[in-house]
Amino acid sequence: MFAIFVTGGKQYKVAEGDVIFVEKLGVAEGEKVTFDKVLCVNGETLSVGAPYVEGATVVASVVKNGKSKKIDVIKYKAKKNEKKKIGHRQDYTKIQIEKIEG
Repeated sequence: MFAIFVTGGKQYKVAEGDVIFVEKLGVAEGEKVTFDKVLCVNGETLSVGAPYVEGATVVASVVKNGKSKKIDVIKYKAKKNEKKKIGHRQDYTKIQIEKIEG
């Protein structure tokens, strides 16, 4: 059984027991979070929503909140003596899928 749901502007295909990284959610570690924007559920039959499947939810528990590795962005303009270095660390939430309903 798998489901496709939306969070943080991205779509994720998951099955029960999967561990994935999503955009940061405002939820503390150890708490449960429910996603109700489910696009597709494949159980005994395939259910596709328009745009979302009615009554379908994905329940997950938050494993960890953190930051990913640092990405360095360098801007350079030739012959102008312009250089600029910018660093970025994206926040994430690591979740484990517990149950797919619907």
